[in-house]
Amino acid sequence: MKLVVGLGNPGSKYEGTRHNIGYEVVDRLAAGGAGAKFTRKFDGLVAETEIDFRRVLLLKPETFMNLSGRAVGQAVRFYKFELSDLLVVCDDLSLPLGRLRIRGGGSDGGQKGLRDVAAHLGTDQYPRLRIGIGERWAADAADFVLSRFRPAERTVIDDALILASQAVAVWATLGLDAAMNRFNGPAAASDK
Repeated sequence: MKLVVGLGNPGSKYEGTRHNIGYEVVDRLAAGGAGAKFTRKFDGLVAETEIDFRRVLLLKPETFMNLSGRAVGQAVRFYKFELSDLLVVCDDLSLPLGRLRIRGGGSDGGQKGLRDVAAHLGTDQYPRLRIGIGERWAADAADFVLSRFRPAERTVIDDALILASQAVAVWATLGLDAAMNRFNGPAAASDK
């Protein structure tokens, strides 16, 4: 089994914000196929689904972005997941709008949700899928990430969500290297 975690903030106040792009990916994965139902567990919402005949646990931490690690740590320990079977999906304000970047580990790049996940796992060496949320227009990063996409941006993000769902499927079935080779880089968005 694999674990896909979408980072975001709970509640209708945050729906559709740039910071909740991880939640949107997980919601799309849950809606696919038979339509997985979420239940409360691990300080979050959990659903089990299948992606290309592989069991995948979906998790949306409800501890708010900056405390996401608690829910992730609980799920990883409970199911005894290897870190290679974990994929964390989140926003990235340093990537161009809609650009995907998949990595096997490394710096949190200032993303506090990733930082908290690393703190609870005891390492930053876990796979993550970042989605570019556009060029920051607000002086305060928090104001920007908690804003909603403009209509022209929403079209790009909807396409990116489709690509991100495909990237998760490739990761779950063929592995991290295959997903990185197919979805990283400037040409990835235009080729798909």
